[in-house]
Amino acid sequence: MTKEELIREFNALHIPDMEEVAELYELKGDFINLCYTLPSGQQVRLWDDDKMYYGAELCKKGSDRCYGLTAGDGYLLVCEYGNGGADAEIVVFKRL
Repeated sequence: MTKEELIREFNALHIPDMEEVAELYELKGDFINLCYTLPSGQQVRLWDDDKMYYGAELCKKGSDRCYGLTAGDGYLLVCEYGNGGADAEIVVFKRL
């Protein structure tokens, strides 16, 4: 998918308190590869540290937390996290 198509896909999610996505940037996997705790308690990382992905960080309206967006390998991810990626939670993980 093109960058413009990915931006449309992110905006079509209509996530409350998330600003409209206007731009995506190329980011290296090791920069965006946060650790997530699954409901089972298992901790996972979803991306390859050595690959490049499209992504962005958007402030969550009315909060000190941010939304992190990543697109790559046929998936879209929107996560929410605190300062420095703390307490990362998956909001949407969608296969394209």
